[in-house]
Amino acid sequence: MSPFPTAPAPGDQPVLVAGGISDSHTWNLVYLQLLLQEHGHRVVNLGPCVPEDLLIAEALAHRPALIVISSVNGHGYHDGMRTVTRLREHPELAGVPAVIGGKLGIAGPCGGDEVAALRAAGYDAVFDDSAEGVAAFRRMLDTLPQRALV
Repeated sequence: MSPFPTAPAPGDQPVLVAGGISDSHTWNLVYLQLLLQEHGHRVVNLGPCVPEDLLIAEALAHRPALIVISSVNGHGYHDGMRTVTRLREHPELAGVPAVIGGKLGIAGPCGGDEVAALRAAGYDAVFDDSAEGVAAFRRMLDTLPQRALV
């Protein structure tokens, strides 16, 4: 028996959901969990105010298919930059898709420069809290491997 954890079978990898380190809201995380489950994904919901060290430890333990960071308090841009920078420091997590969405700025949606900076820092996609942002997130979910629903 190998001392190293084996990678989960495709479609069995969970999706990690977490709130930003300064965001104490939970309703968005429950919504995301239910939406992901409706799309056939197993979810590990880490809850609000997730420190980077906890997110990294859970990502290393679960080898997720996707990491979703959600913000409602408007500090998603700043929290998200710090989070993805720390996440991408770990070579084992370099290939794990990570996305961020919600209310990312206190003055309204992030502009093109902020979205580009989030992408350059390591997010695979950035979604705002508009109806189109939610629709784009749903379309992205359809591209992930799904578990068989039982």
